[in-house]
Amino acid sequence: MLDSVLRRLPRPTDPNVLVGFDTNDDAGVYLLSPEMAMVQTVDFFTPIVDDPQTFGRIAAANALSDVYAMGGKPVSALSIVGFPDKGDAEILEQIIRGGLSKMTEAKCSVIGGHSIRNDDIQFGYAVTGIINPQRVWRNVGARAGDILLLTKALGTGVLATALKKDRAAEPDVAAATASMTQLNRAASEALREVQEQAGTSQPIHAVTDITGFALLGHAREMALGSPDRGIEAVSLEIEHSVISYLPGAVEAARGGFLPGGLKNNRDFIGDCVGFAASVPQEYRDLLFDPQTSGGLLVAISPESEDAAVAALNRHAVSARRIGKVLPKTNPLLSVR
Repeated sequence: MLDSVLRRLPRPTDPNVLVGFDTNDDAGVYLLSPEMAMVQTVDFFTPIVDDPQTFGRIAAANALSDVYAMGGKPVSALSIVGFPDKGDAEILEQIIRGGLSKMTEAKCSVIGGHSIRNDDIQFGYAVTGIINPQRVWRNVGARAGDILLLTKALGTGVLATALKKDRAAEPDVAAATASMTQLNRAASEALREVQEQAGTSQPIHAVTDITGFALLGHAREMALGSPDRGIEAVSLEIEHSVISYLPGAVEAARGGFLPGGLKNNRDFIGDCVGFAASVPQEYRDLLFDPQTSGGLLVAISPESEDAAVAALNRHAVSARRIGKVLPKTNPLLSVR
């Protein structure tokens, strides 16, 4: 629904808007000077785990992720809080404390915020970062021949659904929590190193973080390009068997613990995805699974693949090559 609404709205006319909402990018970018631009994003949601402090940490990591996906450095944040009028103040403190700990890890200062009374708990942040305007990563710009890298395992949505039904094993929940609270800072810094070493060649052509639209939803945005900006559409080929999945995720999908967002994603983008007959249903479902604080999907020139994987490994990020970029064809996305 939001996608259809945004298509009818006028685009920003300010020439300093380097990235607006026209390509559903991860964050907005506004030019401040020839050497500096501002990156802005906002994200908040309801609890997906039981422990309030862990929820705060996940919400913070998730909000910061969009800045990292653009290649930026987060510097300040404003908190967003919805909390019941008669809620337990200790729970609220633990949520905020958890978020603050993750913001501190990111060296991002929380300088204020806004709260409302709300029947459901909601928490997140509006984050501002800085970036070199010549080094902005968009979610579009992938080129035929590029390699696709993914920096985190999939499966947080189905595991959170299994947890709500008390059907998730404790080790699986712990692994999912560790993934969701892991900042994408290390991955972003590693990719920036590769970019700087390459000089003017710009080997990184598109980057996005995998969140609510799932791997295939964000892959679709990458593939569509931006024709009005001269960025041509491409097709992406993804190999399901080489993707990393969180412990218990395949079993959760096989058991039918599918979140509502997964079904919405499949309804919205299913028509542009072609699956090989050999892809089992549980893996098809996982590629539509909405992620919280997921990894980065990167389209990079094949000449820089080894350097990127090596840099990511040095930063303790386990990246996998999950596919490649092809000239535009039908279907837009293919999974084999």
